[in-house]
Amino acid sequence: MKKFIGPISILVIILIAGVFWWRYFFVFAEGVKAGNLNYFEKKGYVFKTWEGRLVQDGFQSPNPGALQSNEFRFSADGDSLASVLERSGGKFVELRYKEYLNPIPWRGASEYVVTEIIRVENAKTSEDFPIK
Repeated sequence: MKKFIGPISILVIILIAGVFWWRYFFVFAEGVKAGNLNYFEKKGYVFKTWEGRLVQDGFQSPNPGALQSNEFRFSADGDSLASVLERSGGKFVELRYKEYLNPIPWRGASEYVVTEIIRVENAKTSEDFPIK
């Protein structure tokens, strides 16, 4: 019986580590979202992370007959992205993101993490930002 405790313990530790990686570090989806940047702020109790909300054109409805604006809540990955997004409130932005299954406090409060700004468009001008 004692000779099985060591291998079983190692197997359980590997299994727990695999489940932890899958829940918090596995990239479930990647994509691009575009819309008007509603707000962007740094918040948190212990870990201060950049959080924002993008309002997209159109409406979505979880219930038939109800209207709800289509919002995309996200966390930003890095201060270089945050410095551009801070100055882009109310502008049309196009963002590349990664979706994780669960958030981690030091990564942000959302499952969606913005990794790149593709474009920031003002009413008069358009600027391309390949910022990562």
